[in-house]
Amino acid sequence: MKGINYLAAFIGGAAVGVACGILFAPEKGSDTRAKIIEAIKKRGIKLSHKEMEDLASDIAEDLGIGANE
Repeated sequence: MKGINYLAAFIGGAAVGVACGILFAPEKGSDTRAKIIEAIKKRGIKLSHKEMEDLASDIAEDLGIGANE
């Protein structure tokens, strides 16, 4: 059971690292949100187009990256 917890922590940390890497790249906010949406879809998370846009915008705003573009 400990192994599963370590694996889950590793995967979670990797996901956060990838998200931060994408978000801190010097790109337009709209491009960043598109990358977030693509990453969400690749992980099999099922959301409507509007929900994906809202989530990507919320993440970008929370991190202060291109939120108004």
